[in-house]
Amino acid sequence: MSTTSQTTDELLGRGLGESDFAPDGQPAAGGEIRARGYWEQVWRRFKRDRVAIASMVFLVLLVIVVYPGAWVAEKIVGHGPNQIFPDALDDGFLPVGPWSHVENYETGKTDLLVLGADGSLGRDEFLRLLYGGRVSLQVALISTLLVMLIGVTMGAVAGYYRGWADTIVARLTEITMAFPALLFVIALASTAGSRLNGITFGGLLGEGVVTLVLVFTIFGWYYPARIIRAKVFSLREKEFIEAALMTGASDARIIRSHLLPHLVAPIIVYSTLIVAAYILSEAALSFLGVGIQLPTASWGNLLSDAPNFYTTVPLLMLWPGLAVVLTTLAFNLLGDGLRDAFDPRSRL
Repeated sequence: MSTTSQTTDELLGRGLGESDFAPDGQPAAGGEIRARGYWEQVWRRFKRDRVAIASMVFLVLLVIVVYPGAWVAEKIVGHGPNQIFPDALDDGFLPVGPWSHVENYETGKTDLLVLGADGSLGRDEFLRLLYGGRVSLQVALISTLLVMLIGVTMGAVAGYYRGWADTIVARLTEITMAFPALLFVIALASTAGSRLNGITFGGLLGEGVVTLVLVFTIFGWYYPARIIRAKVFSLREKEFIEAALMTGASDARIIRSHLLPHLVAPIIVYSTLIVAAYILSEAALSFLGVGIQLPTASWGNLLSDAPNFYTTVPLLMLWPGLAVVLTTLAFNLLGDGLRDAFDPRSRL
């Protein structure tokens, strides 16, 4: 190998990109040569993925729209998402279409329904779509946070200590995987569901969010636990772990300072993927009537009401359906982009 090639390879190994070199393989004139850190390299690879960047922008805008945006929209239109408009249903009990003006009997004014009314009671479909997105995101994000917290902890303990700890986690995983989750959801909704649905932490969460978060956490922790266990199991044999043990570092410090930094990439990537899965799961359970209960809006129960009007008012199915599809797609594409950014070899 020539000296030029050796120089280029050495500098690339220090984190320099191809743009830092001239055509002859030497460092570009006038450019400062410095090694790039791990996170800087991840960001450079991630920002080249325009699809992932667009997905991230879409999700940021979605959060802005369903949180401060929903409150602003409610103030502008002059009514809430659960307010009933008798004039929003015609003589055949069909809801009015988009950009309809209806009488607000509480204020005596005429209010605008941007996306028309829902099919059951004539409520504002636009506001219910925004507040439903807030509830669906609360379920998915909080469930993901708890699932990853429990799963990473149990997976790290099982992979590091092995032996009896690994055996206990493995048996718990097998029991959880074998338990019928749907039957548990139905039983929980019919027994303690009314009490759990009332837990909103002062209105910060929607009614029914706690119930679904509890279910998703109980039956979701073992997925990340298995992934983290396998990763820690291999890292446990690395030289830097042996060196830390020889210096007398405690197990807690080794897990916190030496293992967790190597687990950041799979944690971030897997989190984005299971958020999308929980959005779909919430929509499915609410569609079946065992998830978020009316009058609280969610994308799932908005979809459950739409099939009654799919031949007459198909837009009622279109709006929440698009919201679910676009949001889950954005999370999945973001997860793919993050996976490639953290591990460029995954594209090979």
